[in-house]
Amino acid sequence: MPTHLRPDQKPVVQFDPRIEVSPFLLFRRLKEDRGPRLIDARSSPTERTIRGAERLPGPDWRPADDEEVVLFDEDGSEALPWVTKLQGEGFERVKMLFGGLDLYEFSLSPEVVGGDTFLERG
Repeated sequence: MPTHLRPDQKPVVQFDPRIEVSPFLLFRRLKEDRGPRLIDARSSPTERTIRGAERLPGPDWRPADDEEVVLFDEDGSEALPWVTKLQGEGFERVKMLFGGLDLYEFSLSPEVVGGDTFLERG
C-alpha cells in the first residue's frame, strides 16, 4: 500500500493496480472460484487469514512463471517488499492485497456481501 506525505506531512495512501488487488476484486474472484494462489506474507501469522491461503514457503520461494499470486499480511507492510522484489525479477502476476487483512475485513461486511467473506479465524 504505497504511501507518501503531502507537503503538510499528512499521509496519502494510494491504490496502485500494478502491484495491488482490491479487497472487492479478490472477494469476487474467490466467490467465482477463480481465486489466485494466496500467500500469507506475515512473519508471525495470527489466527485470522483468508481461506485457502498458505504460508510463505521461504526466503527463496518463487512462483511459477504463469502463476497468479496475491500476497497479504495485516496491513500491506510485509507483502510490499515481496511484491516489489518478485515483480522486479519478472513475476508480473504477483500482487498484494491492498490494505491487507485489515481493509479486507473492514470492507467486506457480511451484511453487504453475505455470510461468507472467505475470512477465517482459527
